[in-house]
Amino acid sequence: VQLQASGGGLVQPGGSLRLSCAASGVIFSENVVAWYRQAPGKQREWVAGITRGGNTNYAESVKDRFTVSRDNAKNTVFLQMNSLKPEDTAIYYCFNQGYWGQGTLVTVSS
Repeated sequence: VQLQASGGGLVQPGGSLRLSCAASGVIFSENVVAWYRQAPGKQREWVAGITRGGNTNYAESVKDRFTVSRDNAKNTVFLQMNSLKPEDTAIYYCFNQGYWGQGTLVTVSS
């Protein structure tokens, strides 16, 4: 199983980024896929998730700003992040069935 996260980068406050998590060895549409993040000096925290049926859930800190979605044909999960804030700066990881992606760094700074 391999999860490949990508799409991070440097963005100004108020900007947007879309993260992707592509999978091999596992079928995303059959399981819950979650996004986590870990800011410098802090513990890893859950950000959002999408269920097999397509239901989504979000941490309060990102609700109404982030959207998680899935492309079954590409076996990829996305995290659309809008209205980014400096406190969103972190390494973002995707997680599925005990497997972690390698993380992608998001830096929100002017």
